[in-house]
Amino acid sequence: MKKLIIFTAVGLIVLIAVLGGIKGLQISRMAADGKQFVPPPETVTTVEVHKKSWESLLSSVGSLEAVQGVMVTAELTGKVVHIALEPGATVRAGDLLVQQDISSETAQLRASEAAVALAKTTLERTRKLLAEKTVSQSQYDTADAQFKQATAQFDTIRAAIAKKTIRAPFAGRLGLRLVNLGQILNEGEAIVSLQSLDPIFINFSLPQQQLAQIQPGFTVRMTTDALPERTIEGKITAINPAVDAATRNLRVQATVTNSEERLRPGMFVNVTVVLPAQKKMLPIPATAVLYAPYGDSVFVVEEKKREQNSTPGKVVRQQFVRLGEKRGDFIAVSSGLNDGETIVSTGVFKLRNGQAVVVDNTLAPEFKLMPKANDN
Repeated sequence: MKKLIIFTAVGLIVLIAVLGGIKGLQISRMAADGKQFVPPPETVTTVEVHKKSWESLLSSVGSLEAVQGVMVTAELTGKVVHIALEPGATVRAGDLLVQQDISSETAQLRASEAAVALAKTTLERTRKLLAEKTVSQSQYDTADAQFKQATAQFDTIRAAIAKKTIRAPFAGRLGLRLVNLGQILNEGEAIVSLQSLDPIFINFSLPQQQLAQIQPGFTVRMTTDALPERTIEGKITAINPAVDAATRNLRVQATVTNSEERLRPGMFVNVTVVLPAQKKMLPIPATAVLYAPYGDSVFVVEEKKREQNSTPGKVVRQQFVRLGEKRGDFIAVSSGLNDGETIVSTGVFKLRNGQAVVVDNTLAPEFKLMPKANDN
């Protein structure tokens, strides 16, 4: 019985050893095959990088303001008897907007006109009599003063009529009407907004350290969400002589044409000042960068080194870079990459250092400095 147990135990041990040896041999063979395994080349798109001249730009945000804009108000208290304005219409300088009641002033004007005529006749008669030495100098002075007083009274009444005849002070576009027929307008009460829209001002601010870089006449580019996919150019026309003590910013004013009157005062806009000097940059597509916490990198495409029993082809080398300014689809590289090198432009997240690749640029996207979003 003991011999049977011993033979059984020995048999199990031998069986386990044989199975272990076979399994170990399989694992070692798989490990060897894994070391020799070469993943298939990855298909990529590439781009050759070259230095280019980029415009020197200063960016800011601003708002639009009318070259001339005013809320037309009443100068004197009076009743509205006629409304000539049309809300939203374009008017010329001097066009009638609102007429207040001037019946009393008109009657006074006729009386004053008669008084002026009488005083003028008296003055002329007195001047002749003075030449003949029939009247004294004091009588002539009195007649002259009465004529001047009557003329002043006439001018005062005529000015009151002009103030109650409210006209457009300059050409522009009217806003919403704020008065009604028969309404008693008090002095200073608002009637309608009047804005001159073409051209129009852009007001924006720049840091004080950029004062030496700008001057009147420099080109300004403006964009706004009210006019998508449009860039409007203008010129710097004024620079505030004083710096804001609270923000240390300098207020700048530019002027742009607005013939379509699509731009309105108060709009928020993005402003870019174009400086005359240009900078040499090494731009690459932003999609070519592999962003990581330990550093940003790109994959440089190189020819595979010739080795025994290896097929020729291309491989990628991971190269860490330092990035600079971003514009449109591009981002500038300040260090880490050389002019003329070829890099992978898309799909860098699926690559690793030393991986074999196949270049196929048939589906490569088009990269632009000023891309425009298209509707799908």
